Formats: sequence, C-alpha cells, structure tokens
Amino acid sequence: MFNRVFGPLFAAPPQPENVSVVEAAVIKGWVASGEAVLVDVREAREFEAEHIPGATSVPLSAFDPARLPALKGRKLVIHCRSGSRCGMAAIRLATAGFDAPIHRMQGGLIGWKSVGGKTTTG
Repeated sequence: MFNRVFGPLFAAPPQPENVSVVEAAVIKGWVASGEAVLVDVREAREFEAEHIPGATSVPLSAFDPARLPALKGRKLVIHCRSGSRCGMAAIRLATAGFDAPIHRMQGGLIGWKSVGGKTTTG
C-alpha cells in the first residue's frame, strides 16, 4: 500500500533476460560478431577443463562486477554449468547497480552441449 500511495522507495533492479540454449545460434552469432560478451561464472578449474570458445572466466566465488570485461555497448550473456550460479551472479550484478541488460543462458554449459554447441579446453 505504501508504494501505491508514495511510489517505490527504490527502483527495481533490472531483471535478467533468459536466453534459451535452443537459441544457441543467436548467442554464437552475438559472440562471433562482437555484439556480446560471454561470461562463464563457473570456477577456474571447471573453466580450464571445458568452456565455450570466446567465453571469459569470472568465477562466482570471487564474483565482482568490476572484473567484467568492458561491454562498450555490447550485450552481456552469463552462464554456468546448468543455470543456477548465473542466477546468483545476475543478482549480484543488480545489487551492485549494474544497469545494462543481462542475458542469462538457461541450461548453462550442459544445455549448450545438448544442442550441439562446441566447447574447448585450456
């Protein structure tokens, strides 16, 4: 009721847009064209064992929005193994005042591979 009378005290943080791995071709196109930055929030050892080519590792255990690569007008796509940790990363981004659109890849790396998405090691 308070918000209806006086308006919200705080602006709602931006909600991440879920991008289905079925749209993997769209995400691949974004990354290939430089239209998006792909951030993997799994731990470093997981990233070294297998990751999506072109992804940047920013582990959730030490997640700091300041460590994200510069977006410069590009989309931010975050992912993890199955989709849970990237949700926590999205909350941290919103809490830190990150105001650019956040695209959260549903299904994570597992979903990516299930639709034929390629991975690499190292």
